[in-house]
Amino acid sequence: MPELPEVEITRLGFADRIAGARIQAARVGKPLRWPLGIEPAALVGQQVLGVRRRGKYLLVDLQEGLLLMHLGMSGSLRFAQDMGAPGGHDHFDLVTDRGTLRLNDPRRFGAAVFVDGERDPRAVKLLGSLGVEPLDEAAFRADVFHAALQRRQSPIKQVLLAGDVVVGVGNIYASEALFAAGIRPTLAAARISRPRATKLHAAVRATLARAVERGGSTLRNFSNIDGQNGHFQLEAKVYARAGLACTVCATPIRKILQGQRSTFYCPNCQK
Repeated sequence: MPELPEVEITRLGFADRIAGARIQAARVGKPLRWPLGIEPAALVGQQVLGVRRRGKYLLVDLQEGLLLMHLGMSGSLRFAQDMGAPGGHDHFDLVTDRGTLRLNDPRRFGAAVFVDGERDPRAVKLLGSLGVEPLDEAAFRADVFHAALQRRQSPIKQVLLAGDVVVGVGNIYASEALFAAGIRPTLAAARISRPRATKLHAAVRATLARAVERGGSTLRNFSNIDGQNGHFQLEAKVYARAGLACTVCATPIRKILQGQRSTFYCPNCQK
């Protein structure tokens, strides 16, 4: 499933190229997770002002309104001048005078939703409960992070995945950040001390920043806007390494299930 680094890599791949473009046509294929909410033809003539990201959502700012896009479980975006005819898994096209933005999603959990703005009830429903952005230095503060953890009794791995304390720390990156911070994923968030929370805060930021630098992680379907795979998974210290030796202490990496998600950790390095 594309997580925050993969979505940010996607945004970086086309944001500059589509900014200022004029929409010439829009096409909706098979139904996605949520309806577009507007007749596709109503988008024609709109100018694309820019592309932002909020958590795992891409926010395409239009001259009038906002297009919210989500990659779902298996989606990817492409942007090109000559896109060709849509295939069976191509479910949304935004045709502009600078190229076509196409959403490919075999499992159809992705979405393209038009809203009037971020105060639109549909936008509030999708974005309103999201936590702070971990790559925003001003918003993601260590002291505020620790205070939020003190109010949560759930295991720290589950708190990171929930997205209401800090957004976008997906399964791979939560396991890797907890390893970097030396914190066991089953530890209750409220039991994490201020110094250890500060270390985890730094680990979350560093892990996500490195993932963006390496083009994200490609485990199954993800590829960037130009069809290229990410490489962060090749650097993983614990994720998907169950039974292999820890790169720090040589203890075998363990795998457990938390909330039906696989968690990987080193029982020696993570106390």
